[in-house]
Amino acid sequence: MENNYQLTEAGFAQLEAELEELKGEKRKENLEAIKEARSQGDLSENADYDAARDEQARIESRIKEIENILKHSDIIKENSRSRTIGIGKTVTVNLIKDGKKIIENKDYTIVGKLEANPFDGKISNESPLGQAIIGKRKGKEVVYKAESGQEMTVEIVDIK
Repeated sequence: MENNYQLTEAGFAQLEAELEELKGEKRKENLEAIKEARSQGDLSENADYDAARDEQARIESRIKEIENILKHSDIIKENSRSRTIGIGKTVTVNLIKDGKKIIENKDYTIVGKLEANPFDGKISNESPLGQAIIGKRKGKEVVYKAESGQEMTVEIVDIK
């Protein structure tokens, strides 16, 4: 079964850049490391050679993974005129727990699961919060169940 990945235009471009780097610079560096390790002699007890071969396998695996993602991805174009939340939109929210604001004016960008990085403020459209606010408008309060199992309320302050 094929996977279809949802990516923003920026996420797609980032993967293309990583693929180019892996196929170019990283492969060349790795081949040089293998060549240098081979010149050291006996390969059966050569840790540098083993490490270089492991790195080569990692690079080739990542290249195949990225090629597959790019081949099977849908680029989600941001509709800047839409007033509802969707992939590519940046949302400012207040998180409310037990009637008290616990986080005020926090910005999240809604992205596909491959681009998600909560530490950078990028949340997946498949995350509990992402699912809860997709399609909603500014000014709404939405109740959702966090991954911890706690019920949380989010107030949508702004959509960009």
